[in-house]
Amino acid sequence: MKYRNDWVKFILMKKLVLLALFVLNFYQINLAQEIKAFKTFGGVRFEMDTLTLGLNQVLEIMKDIPPAYAELKIAKTKYNVAGALGFIGVVLIAVPLGTTVYGGSPEWGLAAGGAVLLLSSIPFNRSFRGHTMQALDIYNDKIKTARIKPELQLYGLGMRLLIRI
Repeated sequence: MKYRNDWVKFILMKKLVLLALFVLNFYQINLAQEIKAFKTFGGVRFEMDTLTLGLNQVLEIMKDIPPAYAELKIAKTKYNVAGALGFIGVVLIAVPLGTTVYGGSPEWGLAAGGAVLLLSSIPFNRSFRGHTMQALDIYNDKIKTARIKPELQLYGLGMRLLIRI
């Protein structure tokens, strides 16, 4: 009789382990959360649940979905170009203004060149926002289709696993 009890315990333990692995697998799929983006003055602010993310963190999260990752890489390139052009433009505008404040004769050609660079960064910034929103749309659509919600319900003396898609 002892042999039979050990066998029953083994089968029950095996079923419980398989059930735990099954629930854990669906729980990991359910952890993938939607990323939201909010347009700001200079770019985009990313949020996942209550956490604010940077562009590089979003890029790491999107590695699992190649089309979204490729689109966000393009957006990051546009962001870097816009940032470089904007920074150089502001510096070129600030030099003649600083010279004027300290009483020297300013070189207004530098300010004009800086203004041109600053204005040329605007299309890159808009393109960055567009590619970012496109990447987030692709990512969030893929996440929504993969979202499975397992639920363990107790009833009477038993329990059941309810899986909602």
